[in-house]
Amino acid sequence: MRAAQVVAGGTVGDTVESEVSAVSWPAIVAGGLTAVATTLILLMIGAGLGFSSVSPWTGEGVSATSLAIGTVVWLIVVQWLSSGVGGYVAGRLRTSWTGVHRDEVFFRDTVHGLLAWALATMISVALLSSAVGTIIGAGARGVGAVSEGAMHTATAAIGPVSQYDLDALMRPAQVGAVPRDATAMDVAPEVMRIIANGISIGDVPPAERAYLSQIVATRAGISQDDARQRVDQTIERGRQAAVHAREVAETARKTAAKVALFGALAMLIGAFVASAAAAFGGQLRDEPS
Repeated sequence: MRAAQVVAGGTVGDTVESEVSAVSWPAIVAGGLTAVATTLILLMIGAGLGFSSVSPWTGEGVSATSLAIGTVVWLIVVQWLSSGVGGYVAGRLRTSWTGVHRDEVFFRDTVHGLLAWALATMISVALLSSAVGTIIGAGARGVGAVSEGAMHTATAAIGPVSQYDLDALMRPAQVGAVPRDATAMDVAPEVMRIIANGISIGDVPPAERAYLSQIVATRAGISQDDARQRVDQTIERGRQAAVHAREVAETARKTAAKVALFGALAMLIGAFVASAAAAFGGQLRDEPS
């Protein structure tokens, strides 16, 4: 194919364009698939090392914090190694260009590595989207529930007070005794809602505490003072549980943010590593034997 080109002095000449494309897709696909395969192998190795380092027994194995840090570091290493291998394969297998300036060859090689990295990234996202989406979705739902103050609506399922604490609150004074109002309807859901509402707004109002004390005193057959003490202890345990839930959600939010930021940085560095490896592989490809 010939194209007209204006040169200095106004003379119009002809230049010959190469019929060989500047993009070698077979090499890019080969590099991308190699990077994906390398990623899967390294992830399996990391999973094996991770499972071998944890233990269900208390005091044995690495801590959760150490495991999380090790996981992030290993994912970064996986990104860099797989990108380097894929980029090198793409650069080494690309079509040989003749009559092309050295700087242009270097640019094309780096682009081949970048395209191989992009292809591998898209394939990896497609393969891992289900698992990653489940994890992120669960974390987002947990953070959203706490941030929106929906704790009192979730108490119908779990509540800020455990079932054990609720049983202890209503327990009769004498072992094996039947509650005085055993024939009355179950007041446990109402008690749970009162405590949950109080915790969600900051504290259980005195009038509600007095009402709870009357219920406990009647059900358990104890004095008002003992019932009030039970109510205060149960509310305090519920408040501590709510604070702990918020702390867990906050920790999950911060961890997710750090993982996202470090993951993006690792991917950018992985793109650079793939480009550099492709340039190195292309240079070896063009070296005279």
